[in-house]
Order: sequence, then C-alpha cells, then structure tokens
Amino acid sequence: MEFQIIVLIFIFLVGLAVSYFIGLKLGEVRRENFWLENLKNHRKDAVVRSRSILVGQFSEQMSPFLPNFKFNPADCKFIGKPIDFIVFEGSSEGEISKITFLEVKSGKSKLSSKEKSLKRTIEEGNVFWDEYRVPGLKEAGGSV
Repeated sequence: MEFQIIVLIFIFLVGLAVSYFIGLKLGEVRRENFWLENLKNHRKDAVVRSRSILVGQFSEQMSPFLPNFKFNPADCKFIGKPIDFIVFEGSSEGEISKITFLEVKSGKSKLSSKEKSLKRTIEEGNVFWDEYRVPGLKEAGGSV
C-alpha cells in the first residue's frame, strides 16, 4: 500500500513537471506569435517616430529661411541643445543690439523640462558675461 502511494506521488510530480514545461513552451510560442503578428506595427510606429524626429530637426535648422521668420538668418547661430538658436540681432551689420534665445517648435510639441528651466533662468535675469583666458598663451599666434 505504501509503495502504491509513493508511485502515485511520483506520477503526480512527474505529471506536474511535464505540465509546467508544456505551459512554459506554450507561453513562449504564444509570445513569439504575438511578437511576429505585431512586429510590422512596431516597425511602422518606429519609422513614423523616426521620420517625425528627423522632420523636426530639419525644420529647426531650416526655420531661419522659412516664411514669417522674424530674425535675420545671418544673425542666427544654431546651437541645437538645450536651445535651438541664439540670435545676435544686428550682428550681420557689425553691432549687436540684442541677444535672443530662440526655441523652434512644430506641430503640438511642447518645451522639455530642460527648455522650461532655461526659459525661467533667462526670464529671472540669471544671464551673465564671463571670459576665460587660456593659460600659457601670450598672444594670438604667439608661442607658449
């Protein structure tokens, strides 16, 4: 009688292990099928996002040459990050009269948190001039 109980427990455990591995394999097959079915949509979504980003970046750099741009393109210096342009108004005429930090947006895009913090910093007047002199250089073109 004890032997039969041990055999039944053994058969039960073997059946449990087999069921676990069958379930594991079925889960893998289902996951793989799900992925393959949705792969086309994932790729399409990635392409759409990539195009959107590229169009945005292209638009940013070309904006000084687009209609209704209110600054002289020659006064605009593209930075890219964290702000798109710094506009040195009057620079093309030889006398800078105003400096404008310019962010270009298209569609429904909004300022990033870093762009918002830069805007706040500028609006609070925390913009300064500083100068750095390279040590060891006497004059432009001079020796060290």
